[in-house]
Amino acid sequence: MSELTSLFSLVGRRALVTGGATGVGYMIARGLAMAGAEVMIASRKAESCRAAAARIAGDGLAGSVSGFGGDVATEQGIADLVEEVGARTDRLDILVNNAGVSWGAPIETFPHEQWARVMGVNVAGMFTLTRSLLPLLRAAASAENPARILNIGSVMGSVPVTEGAYSYTMSKAAVHHMTKVFAAEFAPDHITANALAPGPFPSKMTAFATGTPEGAERVGRNVPLGRIGRESDLAGAAIFLCSAAGAYVSGAILPLDGGMSVATPVDLFANTL
Repeated sequence: MSELTSLFSLVGRRALVTGGATGVGYMIARGLAMAGAEVMIASRKAESCRAAAARIAGDGLAGSVSGFGGDVATEQGIADLVEEVGARTDRLDILVNNAGVSWGAPIETFPHEQWARVMGVNVAGMFTLTRSLLPLLRAAASAENPARILNIGSVMGSVPVTEGAYSYTMSKAAVHHMTKVFAAEFAPDHITANALAPGPFPSKMTAFATGTPEGAERVGRNVPLGRIGRESDLAGAAIFLCSAAGAYVSGAILPLDGGMSVATPVDLFANTL
């Protein structure tokens, strides 16, 4: 193995990706497997996870993938998921907290119950699962090769835009802050915590807008770099943060949004002088 390959290799590393059957989670799971990791993907639909794992395995990548059911929406569901992971491995090198839900409605009719639901999965579920898996993360961690927590936030958690998804955007801002808290608290255990803040990517959640080539092109026109995200964008960022290349990075909220989070008007003062 060359020095460059070793820098980005995940051979022998064991990972869990929640919500890994589709969309962003699937792309990250496949990327980790590409780098050689032993990846477990879990979501509410066990059969979808098994099918996704079979698709990735069929690509002949360096790593391996297995899929099973796991629900982070309830405390019991999280306990069951932790038990299943513990039955499969005695250590966890990488935890990718990707599972999440959204809801959209005008502010005048935005339902109160969708705050509890979205915050419960996106924030409380992420916290409780991470807390419960700490023993397995600590078992894998070392000063030379820390265990990794990778939380999936959103550009909508970084900039003040909602487009009707009020509880979703606020939940992702909470994810970004939770990531920094985890990074500070878990550093003595040799566990890093970082977050990706994606812009628009093809997924089940964004299919209403990006589900066709024409729709993806229209959405891409709203991104400074002129396109929506690709699988390679997610895979590359995840591999970097989870490999030796990213071992000294913790507490980062990595914008993966084609420049959306720093876009400003180029004519701010053009009509005032």
